[in-house]
Amino acid sequence: MEKSLLQAVELALNGDWDGAHNIAQESNVVEAHWIHAVLHKIEGDEWNSRYWYRRTSHEYEEFADPQSELRAIAAALNN
Repeated sequence: MEKSLLQAVELALNGDWDGAHNIAQESNVVEAHWIHAVLHKIEGDEWNSRYWYRRTSHEYEEFADPQSELRAIAAALNN
């Protein structure tokens, strides 16, 4: 599971929104919801992004930019 979520993060960092989204929506773990939230933030869909953040312990405004947030997700998945 973690490996595929790490792949989703890597895809997102490399600009493959659809590929990352496909992986994130296949999982029901909190980290996948966090990835999903960031992806919708990148997309510009704030309402949908906030919906996914509510399913995590994180907030929409917590990180300055999506790239640093995606790196934080990768770090959390590697722990």
